[in-house]
Amino acid sequence: MSRTESAVDVAFGDDGLVTVVAQDAASGQVLMVAHASPEAVERTHETALAHYYSRSRDELWQKGESSGHVQHVEEIRVDCDGDALLYRVSQEGGACHTGHESCFYRTLDGDIVGERVFDPDAVYD
Repeated sequence: MSRTESAVDVAFGDDGLVTVVAQDAASGQVLMVAHASPEAVERTHETALAHYYSRSRDELWQKGESSGHVQHVEEIRVDCDGDALLYRVSQEGGACHTGHESCFYRTLDGDIVGERVFDPDAVYD
């Protein structure tokens, strides 16, 4: 595992990534879970805009880069083991690519419990 430079050690897994939970700083609602590389964490810390690492695209990305639904990071917290991060954010628009406010918009039984806040077809051409 590698570690990034900060006042608190962050342990990145064998794949070079750390799990990140994005939480609405005002409401406490969990918006999404993603992964970050050391570079993504560094950019997030420097710019106060959430950056992640896409495992499917194998690239660094800024949340909202194409949709405009950025996450303004108010605080980055590190868990007790140093192997997970919490981004406390102010979310513009929806956090989920499906158009929902949160990626956690449905129950295990398939009930829709979250609000759709934008039309993904209109945002992602």
